[in-house]
Amino acid sequence: MAIAKALTIAGSDSGGGAGIQADLKTFMALGVYGTSVLTAVTAQNTLGVQAVVELPCEFVAQQFDSVLADIGADAAKTGMLASAPLVQVVSQKVQEYRLRHLVVDPVMVAKGGHPLLHEEARRALIDTLLPLALVVTPNLHEAGLLAGLEVRDRTTMEEAARRIKALGPAYVIIKGGHLEAEACDLLFDGRAFRPYTVPKLNTVCTHGAGCTFSAAIAASLARGQSVEEAVATAKAFVTRAIAEGFPIGQGHAPLNHLAGCVSR
Repeated sequence: MAIAKALTIAGSDSGGGAGIQADLKTFMALGVYGTSVLTAVTAQNTLGVQAVVELPCEFVAQQFDSVLADIGADAAKTGMLASAPLVQVVSQKVQEYRLRHLVVDPVMVAKGGHPLLHEEARRALIDTLLPLALVVTPNLHEAGLLAGLEVRDRTTMEEAARRIKALGPAYVIIKGGHLEAEACDLLFDGRAFRPYTVPKLNTVCTHGAGCTFSAAIAASLARGQSVEEAVATAKAFVTRAIAEGFPIGQGHAPLNHLAGCVSR
């Protein structure tokens, strides 16, 4: 039986809530076979990131070759790409293997505040990776850094989306989980805006929400959904996973990626 395949290109979270671990859990929960290219290893828990070790660019490239030359991928997503050389290697491999359904999650800062993207890597991301993306998924802070303005409401979200769209991705979705009144994500295709809105949840179980959202979009694209359908699937999946999250640790707790799939 054929199964859809999705590739995650990201860092490892030793606490299991975000990064590669969250992506692979999401792929499995949505019925997609997941593969991975690790870019970095972190010492991390619900309180934050204590240390980061980047993997050598040559080894990152070898992981791409091992996975894609044999297994292939119907869609892919990127997460933590800490340095400019890593961004460049990923961009080269995306082009070499013609990964068309690429979701770029421009991870810049961990939820606890630890920077995950060096300054020079941001420019490399803008110049080399965003033009290859089918979808880019910044949160309010990341959208502000990419667009060069403070993003705080619907009006500034729309302006940021226009500016980011001009950088090359086919679709931009700005995540509004940090808005005060409601959790409204805004999708822009260059012509029209489409909001995806749910009531905001009062919970600490939000660690890995961004990773999970982008992974769910990639998984849904791998299964043949349109971008609009994939975003709707991802929004529903993340909302449920947050609502039924695991209140463990002393900080930002993880989501429950099997919410709605199996009983606890």
